[in-house]
Amino acid sequence: MDFKHKLINWYSINKRQLPWRETRNPYHIWLSEIILQQTQVKQGLPYYEQFVTQYPTIFDLADASETSVLKLWQGLGYYSRARNLHYTAKHIVDELHGHFPDNYKNLLKLKGVGDYTASAIASIAFNEVAAVVDGNVYRVLSRYFGIETPINSTLGIKEFKTLANSLIDEDQPATYNQAIMEFGALQCKPKNPDCTICPLKNGCMALQKKMVDVLPVKLKKTKVTTKYFNFLVFIDNNQQTLFEKRAKKGIWQNLYQFPLVESEKSLNSEEFHLLNLEDSFLSLKPFDYSLYNDVDIVHKLSHQHLYTKFWIIEVAQLPSDAISTKSLTKYPAPVLISDFIDRFGF
Repeated sequence: MDFKHKLINWYSINKRQLPWRETRNPYHIWLSEIILQQTQVKQGLPYYEQFVTQYPTIFDLADASETSVLKLWQGLGYYSRARNLHYTAKHIVDELHGHFPDNYKNLLKLKGVGDYTASAIASIAFNEVAAVVDGNVYRVLSRYFGIETPINSTLGIKEFKTLANSLIDEDQPATYNQAIMEFGALQCKPKNPDCTICPLKNGCMALQKKMVDVLPVKLKKTKVTTKYFNFLVFIDNNQQTLFEKRAKKGIWQNLYQFPLVESEKSLNSEEFHLLNLEDSFLSLKPFDYSLYNDVDIVHKLSHQHLYTKFWIIEVAQLPSDAISTKSLTKYPAPVLISDFIDRFGF
């Protein structure tokens, strides 16, 4: 039995029962693939179910506000996925008359859809012979064939895509693609896979060369920067606060936060006082302030670590654009902010 048939046979026995595997609806498959980017199945499944319930068709998603979509997405991170999801839904409804592209080439034209996602939708929804290459597939192929080319190099991306295309089962591309991804998720896991029960062990080069823990190879490209955030949590006598929408581009674009002051280091109360906040909030003085957390809350993102403090600032009255503290949970916010709101208990 060759490589692809062993995978498909393993999949028929071991696959998980997941809702997006019980449909050929391209909208649902696209939705699941976008959610599962950078997200494990156990975390993404509840979000998928919530989205399908609240937006059962692409017309419902397109008709929603971006704020509502971001709120439903809250906690998944990588919020550009949600913004692209909403944008693409509106594009399909408005420009394509609600007809989902039915082939790899046209799927690639959609915002937020790259090679992997286009291949997954094309094969699973439309049975097109288009091989997927995601993190799981990189791992399986690099180990089985003993490939040491870095998976995130230009050469590696091309090499693995060519290999994947040569291996796909042309008679059942949807099953094969799901089989190799599932195999990487459940059997050929990143750490400490049980190679003794692996159906591919006899042909696995990594196992023979004792390189299972080494492969796949990945170049370290991301430089992590450190930032120091000071969130100003204003509260007035009417239990109102200031909550701002982040307009500038970035990972938290269009999410809400308390007014933010960045500093060059973590501040204590005396150093915070020297920021001369009165100059920035003249109309709000006088005010009293206190530090909510003495120790920085460290929020780690893929490319930056945020050392965060929340300063509680009490004032008599806030401007007309203030909102009730009781309504804070209605707004989409980064996990860092929503966790604070839950802990503080306004």
